[in-house]
Amino acid sequence: MITFNVEKIKSLKCRECGREYPPSKIYMCENCFGPLEVTYDLDSIEINKKSYENRAKTVWRYHELLPVNDEKKIVDIGAGFTILHKCKRLAESLGLKNVYVKDDTVNPTNSFKDRPATVAVSKALEFGFKAVGCASTGNLAASTAAHSAKAGLPCYVFIPANIEVNKILQAASYGAKIIAVKGNYDEANRLATQALDEYNWGLVNINIRPYYVEGSKTLAFETCEQLGWEAPENVIIPMGSGALLCAVWRGLRQFLHLDLIDELKTRVFGAQPFGCSPIVHAFKSDSDDITPIDEFDTIAKSLAIGDPGDGIYALKVMKESNGGAECATDKEILDGISLLAKKEGIFAEPAGGVTIAVLKKLIESGEISRDEEVVCYVTGSGFKSSETIQQIVQKPVEIEPFIEDLKRIINGV
Repeated sequence: MITFNVEKIKSLKCRECGREYPPSKIYMCENCFGPLEVTYDLDSIEINKKSYENRAKTVWRYHELLPVNDEKKIVDIGAGFTILHKCKRLAESLGLKNVYVKDDTVNPTNSFKDRPATVAVSKALEFGFKAVGCASTGNLAASTAAHSAKAGLPCYVFIPANIEVNKILQAASYGAKIIAVKGNYDEANRLATQALDEYNWGLVNINIRPYYVEGSKTLAFETCEQLGWEAPENVIIPMGSGALLCAVWRGLRQFLHLDLIDELKTRVFGAQPFGCSPIVHAFKSDSDDITPIDEFDTIAKSLAIGDPGDGIYALKVMKESNGGAECATDKEILDGISLLAKKEGIFAEPAGGVTIAVLKKLIESGEISRDEEVVCYVTGSGFKSSETIQQIVQKPVEIEPFIEDLKRIINGV
């Protein structure tokens, strides 16, 4: 049985000015309006590799490093401890030695967003919010809606009106109120933020954001554990806001602090679609600032965030880790989806296609050596974007129910 240590959370700390606050509902620094992040009393946490031997294989196996104090408030639908595939055929096709895919398509709602959603909705219950919600490009909408259904809370999600139908249907099936905003993600996010002034909602990626982002770092914890308690040499992470990349790095550093890994030499690479790549552009321009973009065009809609909230912090991580950043065109994204599916049987949404396409480009450019180990994060299922992906899928061939007709098809006659 898990016994929670309620003293594990030390404070909320501003990422800009360093001011600290008690771990409460506050989500923005009152001094400089910077973002806040959870800090832990890591030195008081007694954990080792053997501690995990008999724990449930969900994100909550790492409860000491997650910001929920009351275990009775946990809303768990089984997110986490997803498969780390060793991709031999993909590696062979790209001329690589060791390639792994961390496959979050198999999470309960088929994306990595189940990780932060389980933490955020649990925290919303702990704070006593009577409803939850989010601003989303689709995946978080489904995850938040599913966890709110499990918790018995009303759910409101704000999405851009042009999001794939499958993602809207998934969130709606869990009973969420879908608010489709005529605009892009940034405009949906602004409206959701304004709603906080009117309603006492726990919007998971806005006023619960400091706690919400902590769920994503479990990807790093699992990767290290699945690699035999070692940090990977290289990781490639898709970027929208940049929050996932920052969370993975934070998770790796926490495991190092707790001596769960012996060293940290991981190089972190960020991947974005060419049609919306403000973080990549800043990295390649050697800039410390992100220039927001108002107009963008990409099939990777889950990454289409023109004003990435964690962009400057993602830049710092990539530079600190001696990593890099690259983008992929729509054609390269579709080729990446197809390559991963045909070589490894993993059906990824466009964000996953971005990761694989960027892997290919980093290898070809020599930024990653062919004999190095690489872990690619595939964050969502292709079923989320079937309308987009169907353009690269071969259409069924209709024949009469006779063996002669079949032979003509097989023999290419």
